[in-house]
Amino acid sequence: MKILAGNSNRPLAEAISACIDLPLTKASIRRFSDMEVFLEIEENVRGEDVFVIQSTSYPANDNLMELLVALDALRRGSARRITAVIPYFGYARQDRKSGPRTPISAKLVANLITEAGADRVLTLDLHAGQIQGFFDIPTDNLYAAPVMVKDINDKLNGDDLVIVSPDVGGVLRARGLAKRLNAELAIIDKRREKAGVSEVMNIIGEVKDRRCVLVDDIVDSAGTLCNAAVALMEQGATSVHAYVTHGVLSGGAVARVSSSPLEKLVITDSIQSTEAVRISHNIEQLTIAPLMADAISRISDESSVSSLFD
Repeated sequence: MKILAGNSNRPLAEAISACIDLPLTKASIRRFSDMEVFLEIEENVRGEDVFVIQSTSYPANDNLMELLVALDALRRGSARRITAVIPYFGYARQDRKSGPRTPISAKLVANLITEAGADRVLTLDLHAGQIQGFFDIPTDNLYAAPVMVKDINDKLNGDDLVIVSPDVGGVLRARGLAKRLNAELAIIDKRREKAGVSEVMNIIGEVKDRRCVLVDDIVDSAGTLCNAAVALMEQGATSVHAYVTHGVLSGGAVARVSSSPLEKLVITDSIQSTEAVRISHNIEQLTIAPLMADAISRISDESSVSSLFD
């Protein structure tokens, strides 16, 4: 068994490596003068069970290309089995035709990963569960819920807790977390006028005099979360926290969160945090390294991954 890390999230790869007590495979990943990706694996991988850890986060296309090149190098190096470990699957939001003459990019990326040489995929909190079906190879979708539940229980446990879905599409995720925490559920009904702009319309459920926890899979511009926090406070919530798996936080998102009513935004380290995120007073990061390490070990041992969430 070997673990190969790309450049997208070295700290997470090193943490996973430490959890498994297995050093990262030596490799040289660099760019030519025109930014073309070049990779050379500096260890023998023939007959090995290799796990390539690479999120397709910003810069998404560069990191995706790194992953594809690594998979091809391992296949040509005669690795026995290659698992693409993608903590954040960057094209997951393009999982259907959103309008005429638009692509289904999540399916395209799934095809690229498969053709490049991956034998299986391990990922975390896919934007839509059906993306697993885009791959023609075994795909394990882990959930950050156990990590979040532990943190919520440690910091926010109480009878006045309400789990809130920021939109109708996230109800299943929020309901699952509410069930684990034995908490009530509320839903925010919003209308999106155009991409990247959301407007809160109505709150379904009782939030007055309650501590609210917003739950989502991706926070990008943070507009939805911040608008939701404002609406909840206007409806009488005593505080608003947010727990989100993937902290994309592009553009002015960090500043938007800092000036919002959100008491705390908690994200995981599926995406390497920027300096702005690290110094923000109301953004915290939970590590998913032990969860990913456990799943990698189970896949290598051919034991159950789903039992992690029983």
